[in-house]
Formats: sequence, C-alpha cells, structure tokens
Amino acid sequence: MPPVVPGKPQQTHTFQAVGETEAPLSLREGGTLGSVQLSYQSWGTLNSGKSNAILIFHALSGSQNVTGETPEVPEAGQFWNGEVKDGWWDGLVGPGKAIDTDQYFVVCFNLLGGCYGSTGPSSINPGTGAPYGSTFPHLSISDQASVAGLFLDHLGIERLHAVAGPSVGGLAALTFATNFPDRVKTVISIASGIRTTVLNRLILFEQILAIENDQHFNGGDYYDASHPDIGLALARMISHKTFVHLDAIERRARRDVLQQEDVLSWYQVRDPFQSYMLYQGKKFVQRFDANTYLRIIDMWSRYDAAREGDAENYRDLLTRCTQAGQRFLVFSIDSDFCFYPEEQGELVLELEKAGIEPVHITVHSDRGHDSFLLEPSLYAPHIHYALRD
Repeated sequence: MPPVVPGKPQQTHTFQAVGETEAPLSLREGGTLGSVQLSYQSWGTLNSGKSNAILIFHALSGSQNVTGETPEVPEAGQFWNGEVKDGWWDGLVGPGKAIDTDQYFVVCFNLLGGCYGSTGPSSINPGTGAPYGSTFPHLSISDQASVAGLFLDHLGIERLHAVAGPSVGGLAALTFATNFPDRVKTVISIASGIRTTVLNRLILFEQILAIENDQHFNGGDYYDASHPDIGLALARMISHKTFVHLDAIERRARRDVLQQEDVLSWYQVRDPFQSYMLYQGKKFVQRFDANTYLRIIDMWSRYDAAREGDAENYRDLLTRCTQAGQRFLVFSIDSDFCFYPEEQGELVLELEKAGIEPVHITVHSDRGHDSFLLEPSLYAPHIHYALRD
C-alpha cells in the first residue's frame, strides 16, 4: 500500500486486486475476471492499530470522489469531466465534518464494473487487447462486497470502524456487513433497502430497454464507433424523475430557459420541464458509460440481501450481525420515490427480528431521493453520533 501521508487530504491510487500470477476473480453469476484493478481515493490517516477506517460505497452513478476536488483521474479517461470532479458528499465528509477526516481514515473505491478507473466493460481485456464490451460478465452486489474484502486485505485493515452507503451503495454496505460480519462495527444505510421491489425492477427494466434499443448499442460492442447516447440519455431521464422529487423538478425547470435547439426528429420541445429532463440526459452521457450503467442496474434489479448472503431467510442472515455486535443507523427520506420509506421500514423490522435495535431516522425533505446529496445538515448529527465510540 502506498504510504498514507498526514496532512494530504486526498490521494488517488490504483489497487491491483487480482494479478496474472493469482487465480482469476470468480463472480457470483458464474463469470470470471483474470485481472482486476480498483481506482480509489482516501482521506485522513490510518492509525497505528488500523481501527479508524470507514469504507463508503457510492451510489449508481457516483464515483470514488467523495469529497474535495479531483481535477483528473487518468484511469477514468474521457468520463472524468464536469460535476464528477467535485466530491459528491462534500457536505458530510472532510475535516471537522460528520465523517471527520481528522479523526478517521475514509476510503471509497469505484465499483467493479465502473467507468472511473476500476475494471469495467470499457476497460481493455488483456486477453484480446480490446475493450471488454459485451464480454464483460454480469455482476452482483455480493461481488462488490467480496472485492471490498480483498481491498481491505490490501490495506491491512481487518475491521472497519464503519461502512456506509446511500442508495445502491447502501445495498453494498449491508451485504458487506452480512457477508463479512466480523469486519465492521457500525453500518450506516441511507435511502436503501433489503431487497429490490417489483416497482423498481420495472423501472430499471425500462432503462435497460432504452439502452438495448439504441441503434448504436450493438450488443455492447460500440467503443470503436458511435455510442448509444440516445438510449443512455433516455435511461437517465427515466431514472431522474425517481431521484428528484417532482416538486423540485418543477422548481428547477421553471428557472431554466427553454432551449430553442431542443428539436427531436419532428417534435419541438415545448416547455421548460421537457427541456430540463433532456438537458439531464444529455449531460449524463458525457460522464458515464452505457455498459457500466447496465451492469450496475442489473445487479440492483436482482438484489435480495438473503440471496446475496446465501442465507435461508433474513433472520438467518442478520443474526450474523447480531453475533458480531454490529450497530445500525438507517435513514429514510419521506419524499423518496426511488427507495420508498417502506423499504427501510422492512430492513428495520428484519433487524429487530434478529435482535438488533437499529437507530431509524426519517428525514423530512421535499428534495426526494437526492436529499442525501443536497441536505447534509439533516444527516450530519446522527452520523456523527453513530460513529462515536
């Protein structure tokens, strides 16, 4: 591991999880990867006992850049642009903040399958010399947890002070905690759940169809030609209205000027709401890869914590956390249309059945699912308290 430099708030490294001399990384859905790298960032200093580490899993389209400004990540190539350069949780992570980098060693890696430096579909397959594309295997949330375990081994960290994650990152945090119960003390799950609902599966399936039916998708092998930008933009538009409360969309759209160039094949965009959503889709394709999007929403769509942990039921799964003495902080957002509050309620109920007394906080917000990004002050006191010894 490269040395952690005191006083240097941010470091970017590439971790070779599986090398050519080691066995390939076996994935839950049956695929393998012969060579894997994770691009990650860290903040703060790991103490001598390596007991102050906090691992953060990012959400669907997030990155390893949790806080501060990172002008470039060479491994991410063309996708590292625009808003990605600014830390997505800057309001909660940093010196003196709720997740205090003066006190904790905080680390986040770009998910396996990502497009920000970790091995993913746009990466070069060492066996062919070309991007993986359609040959990149299916992933599961438990694969992310397993890779996280290898990553912590690399850092020499046996047990985390805490693991945290919002949205899809919350699914990964829960699965890491249940699959490796002795490796984490406190679990912070924000606007997430214990399984994917039928409604979310259908919304995710719409996004899959949007990308698959783009004329340029070519089964996922598009890197040397036109990319499926229209399909990815449409997928983002479908998802965006679940991330942002409709009242907030209306407020934002009314501030925007209708773009006269917003013309489709024959249809002229006629109001600021359509223009706003089209802008969101166009902006997204500049910083994200369609194949990565498909891999992540696919593993999200199939998520069930008990299945990911090879448990008979949720009580069997969560009893592992009870026996390890884990503590849970669970956040709901009352205006969330992506992970509805009932989903966190189910997680809390199953934790209680397993003998765990989680702290369950309902955040009252009109910002929807994205509240965890936009309103750090609503989360900070509870996270600060949960991290105290």
